[in-house]
Amino acid sequence: MDERKIDPKIYALYDEYCHSAMERREFLRRAAAMAVVGGSGLAMAQALLPKYAAAQTISFTDPRIKATYELYDSPGGNGDEMRGYLVQPADTGPFPAVLVIHENRGLNPYIEDVARRAAVAGFLAFAPDGLWPLGGYPGNDDDGKVMQANLDRDKLMVDLLNGAKFLKGHELSNGKLGATGFCFGGGVVNWLAVEMGADLAAGVPFYGRAPEDAGVAKIKAAMMIQYAEDDPRVNAGKDGYEAALKAHGVEYEMHVYPGTKHGFHNNSTPRYDEAAAKLAWERTTAFFQKHLAG
Repeated sequence: MDERKIDPKIYALYDEYCHSAMERREFLRRAAAMAVVGGSGLAMAQALLPKYAAAQTISFTDPRIKATYELYDSPGGNGDEMRGYLVQPADTGPFPAVLVIHENRGLNPYIEDVARRAAVAGFLAFAPDGLWPLGGYPGNDDDGKVMQANLDRDKLMVDLLNGAKFLKGHELSNGKLGATGFCFGGGVVNWLAVEMGADLAAGVPFYGRAPEDAGVAKIKAAMMIQYAEDDPRVNAGKDGYEAALKAHGVEYEMHVYPGTKHGFHNNSTPRYDEAAAKLAWERTTAFFQKHLAG
C-alpha cells in the first residue's frame, strides 16, 4: 500500500503500538474500528506491519562480505555472555568499526541487513542482540517487543556497552569505533556517546531519544543526528539537545528529512522513504569514513 494512502490516525496508532505494550491483536482491532479516509483502517494497519523477506537488500552469502554470529562476555549485564551479528568486508582488514543497535524488539532481519550494508561500505559491523539472555530474537517483532520490555533496562544498556567494547577491541578493528542505531537504538547511540567519551569516535543516531543535557558535556564523539520531520515524540527533545551540543562545543551536524515519519530508514514498512533513507545512509557512511578511517 502506498504510504500516502494511509490515514495519519493509523500511523499514530502504529507508533503507539510500536512503543508500548499494545499487542498486535489490539492494534488491529482498534485500527479496524477507526473511521479513516481512503479505505479500510484494518488494511492500512496490516500494510504497516514489517515485511522483512521483501526488504532484504544484501544477502547473508553476498561475496563482498563475511557474516557470522559471535559471542562476547558481558559482565554486569542481563547475561554473562551475549551474542551479536558480525559482518566484515571480504578483505583482510583491519577495518574501521561500526556498532549497529537495534530497535526495541531485538536483532531483527532489518538490523542484520543494515549491518551487511555497513560491511559493504567498508566497515567491520557488529549488531548485538539484546534479547540473547532470553534466547535471542524470537523470529517476530511482537514477541521481541515483549521480551525486550521484560529485560532489566540498565543491564541491557550494559550488554550493549559491552558489545561496543568487544567490537572496538576486535582483532579486525582498527581501534576506531562508530555507532549507529534506530529508535531505541538511536537513543542508545546518544547514551553511548555520553558513557564512552573519547572511546567512541563517531555516533549517528536515527530518531533516538536525546540524552540528558548534563551528560552532553561528556560527549567527545563527532555526532550526526538524524530526525524524521513528522515525529513529535522524539523531536520534543531536539532543540534542547542541539542547544546542549552547542553549549559544550561538541562537533555535530543535525539533519531533519522533510515529509518523513519515524522509522523512515526501515524499508520493511510503508513508513520507508526511499529518497530520504538513501541520503541519510550516504551521509552516515561518509561521516564514518571521515572519522573512523586511517
